[in-house]
Amino acid sequence: MSKVIKVPAVGESITEVTIGQWFKKDGDTVQMDEVLCELESDKATFELPAEAAGVLRIKAEEGDTIEIGAVICEIEEAGSGVAAAPSGESSSKPAEKETSAKTTGEIKDMVVPTVGESITEVTLANWIKADGDFVKLDEIIAEVDSDKATFELPAEATGILRHVAQEGDTLEIGGMICKIEVMDGEPVAEASSAAASSAPASSSAPSKDSYATGHASPAAAKILSEKGIDSSEVKGTGKDGRITKEDAQAAQKAAPATAKAESKPAQESAPAPVAGSRNERREKMSSLRKTVSRRLVAVKNETAMLTTFNEVNMKPIMDLRSKFKEQFKEKHGVGLGFMSFFTKAVCVALQEWPAVNAKIDGNEIVYNDFCDISIAVSAPKGLVVPVIRNAEALSFDGVEKEVVRLATKARDNKLSIEEMTGGTFTITNGGVFGSMMSTPIINAPQSAILGMHNIVQRPMAVNGEVKILPMMYVALSYDHRIIDGRESVSFLVRVKELLEDPTRLLFGV
Repeated sequence: MSKVIKVPAVGESITEVTIGQWFKKDGDTVQMDEVLCELESDKATFELPAEAAGVLRIKAEEGDTIEIGAVICEIEEAGSGVAAAPSGESSSKPAEKETSAKTTGEIKDMVVPTVGESITEVTLANWIKADGDFVKLDEIIAEVDSDKATFELPAEATGILRHVAQEGDTLEIGGMICKIEVMDGEPVAEASSAAASSAPASSSAPSKDSYATGHASPAAAKILSEKGIDSSEVKGTGKDGRITKEDAQAAQKAAPATAKAESKPAQESAPAPVAGSRNERREKMSSLRKTVSRRLVAVKNETAMLTTFNEVNMKPIMDLRSKFKEQFKEKHGVGLGFMSFFTKAVCVALQEWPAVNAKIDGNEIVYNDFCDISIAVSAPKGLVVPVIRNAEALSFDGVEKEVVRLATKARDNKLSIEEMTGGTFTITNGGVFGSMMSTPIINAPQSAILGMHNIVQRPMAVNGEVKILPMMYVALSYDHRIIDGRESVSFLVRVKELLEDPTRLLFGV
């Protein structure tokens, strides 16, 4: 009797998949739930498990593109391969009986939780617990990425974990991510130790070298591809020797290359790409990059965005910082940077021109009497915009302490969703990367964003004399649907006045 295995439905919008790699060969004996091959769709990579034990008969080859529901292979359930299975399985049966005695029969379905009002989908970044692992209630089992932050997913029950989604999959809020076979208590330790002690006598080789040995997870494979490292050069520390995301991140290309050079010097003479070669490579966009791209295009298409420019003489601020920076740091324990001056100047100007601090909600305009300033910070996973709450009420040292706190959490990937939502106005500083002038894109649903740039010594005419001054271009991008030209220009001029005479900030004039 043969078991026909077809391509399963993997998503409502996916109609076909491509066979990426066969882990088993035609004619191999396979066990129930053993992974046979890896399938790739336009959204994610996932594994195909055996639906029965027996002899594998492959019907489609690597690289073939087949439709959902098409036959991919068959398993001959009757044969020598199956008959041999009971002898190998007999040693594990007692252990299974001992552990399954505590199974309640309840299945806990875990779905992607709501992580923020503006977040509709997330990406499964990393499984911390492998499929089939025993997990405890509230134990962290996976890491999930949104376009704003990374957060951990805790187990909602105690039992055996069963993966539904794979690493790299993009899931909607409420989508199924895994299941837990609920158990009353922990598995019997003696059963697992007995199985481990008896395994070497009968099947030590298969336990050390299975289909997962040396195989990279989808997330790990992507990282290795970006580094140009072959999976055969990396030792896996995951279950059954599987290469995990952490293994891929820790892998270094230099060491394997040196080892190869020492062991096989003859290969050094092999043809290598020469200068001027026209090689190219293609990589799929990450789910996070797709989300960011979609939202940036939406802002350009859905807002009437314009940008107005001005220039600021930074000498007064620089002189003030030079005079008081040591005393400031000694008293408050934090440095006096440019961001506090810009934040305070923006807060004053926002209260004078409230339309710049407003947003459109349907057919209404929402005006904010407070200033929640979003600060763009460069983090390992990209640009993030944590929010300084009620910045108008903070002193200079209060702003600086918040900037340091949020920037530190951003670089450690520890920002929460709440810390990155709800801003009313954004400040971005491209000057730290050397930008002289740019047109920043509005951070929707906000209506304006201020762009800072690098400070350059330039000759300027001052009272009929030419002086060399440290100048900065500032740019205000704004939504013309809610902010008129008079308001936008007046706002930027007011910011310029406050920065060129920072004592105005102290007296509120």
